[in-house]
Amino acid sequence: MTEFNYMSEAGLYAGKKLKGSSRPRYKRFETAAEAVRFAIEDLPGSQLRGSILEIDEARFNERQIRMLYDAPGFPLLRRTR
Repeated sequence: MTEFNYMSEAGLYAGKKLKGSSRPRYKRFETAAEAVRFAIEDLPGSQLRGSILEIDEARFNERQIRMLYDAPGFPLLRRTR
């Protein structure tokens, strides 16, 4: 993936849960890094599937979100497993 600005503002559209919920599926983040970490570490796998990270006009799917999280340049501490 080309150079990515983790400090840009970002929006995350979470994928649908397997069982319905009326909670909002969109969340805004001050930085893309926070959005990426939230998507990978806090969303259930069923919700990560179908999620979209939006930064300016660019959109990233769940596979690309995972690549951003795993990239050596990811600026935040990762949760230990």
